Amino acid sequence: MRERKALIIGCGIAGPVAAMFLERAGIRSEIFEARQSPDDEAGAFLNLVPNGMSVLRTLGIHDEVAAHGFLSTGIEFFSGRGKFLGRIEMGGEERWGVRPVVIRRGLLNRALREAAARRGVEIRWGKRLVALRDEGREGVVARFEDGTESRGDFVLGCDGIHSRARRSIFPEAREPSYTGVLDSGGFARVPDLPPTGPAMRMIFGRRAFFGYTTTPTGEVYWFSNHHRKRAPERGELERIPDAEWRRRLLELHEGDPEPVGRIIRSTERSIGRWAIHDLPSLAAWHRGRVCLLGDAAHATSPHVGGGASLAMEDAIVVARCLRDEPDVETAFATFEAQRRERVMRLVRYARRTGNQKAVSNPILVRIRDRMLPFFLKRAASSSDWIHAYRVEWEPTVGAPAGAAAP
Repeated sequence: MRERKALIIGCGIAGPVAAMFLERAGIRSEIFEARQSPDDEAGAFLNLVPNGMSVLRTLGIHDEVAAHGFLSTGIEFFSGRGKFLGRIEMGGEERWGVRPVVIRRGLLNRALREAAARRGVEIRWGKRLVALRDEGREGVVARFEDGTESRGDFVLGCDGIHSRARRSIFPEAREPSYTGVLDSGGFARVPDLPPTGPAMRMIFGRRAFFGYTTTPTGEVYWFSNHHRKRAPERGELERIPDAEWRRRLLELHEGDPEPVGRIIRSTERSIGRWAIHDLPSLAAWHRGRVCLLGDAAHATSPHVGGGASLAMEDAIVVARCLRDEPDVETAFATFEAQRRERVMRLVRYARRTGNQKAVSNPILVRIRDRMLPFFLKRAASSSDWIHAYRVEWEPTVGAPAGAAAP
């Protein structure tokens, strides 16, 4: 049989991971990225939780990826008055077999890109997708803004929440939905700030929610979430001067316990700011020889730290299906059938979590602060359906795509 070729749109997280699993299945891949060159400083940071790290372990790259981040095994919660409310102990390698880590998004992208390149995957930069043309058994043609075209046997759309691949095959689909939350974040050096250890600290501020952790080298990774009903217009947040955005954040967190204000004031570099969106359920994730993965198919808000790991799960499952099913369309249908229920459950869970972060009614605040310690005692085990999920490479697609680890 002739070698099959995949066109992968997007060189973020899902794209390189899918390319590596396809290479293992004997399918050649080319990745097309809209950016002109790598930007390893882009974005903020994220949690790579055990279900995602286990996918990287299957590829044999979990240790090199983890080396770019640091261990994160728990979350501590504090009230807006600084009272300790409780802790979720997620556990580390002794529980999961892999190390959950916090990592900068740019460094994660670099580690995955370099691992894919070592396996012979070609990455083409400056290739902004214009359209996809499905020619049935003849394959799919991708057309780019620079006037070039490329042909493959099938296409994986891994180009994020504002996916051009999705718009090309589903022009009727709804756009991503604003969740009502604005996110800010950055990196700081704060003299004499006590280390957090392998934990994130979360503070239910009076008008905004704040989280931070310290790295082994003493750098502080932090974020702030606050609610705003009106969705920002395109480019609106980027046009706000950094000093003005810092002032607004300090105002939102006025009266909140230290070190919130110190961390914000100590952030010398630009503070990132984003409107948080998720993606309403699409009628399908595939059409013909084109299939969407990760945020392009099912973007989730970041409140439970699972989006990157879900994308990695997608990558291994779709590669298994393409390896074992007799044709591309059947493979994509099997992939979606095995993934949809789990993914949509997590999207809904993340949005509910985000809605609960910034409660301002004094009565509701008191109720939350009294009840939260009881909920936190059960929280670690109640999220096992997220973190204990494992996708094995060896079984054929007749076996379940994934299951909770024993």
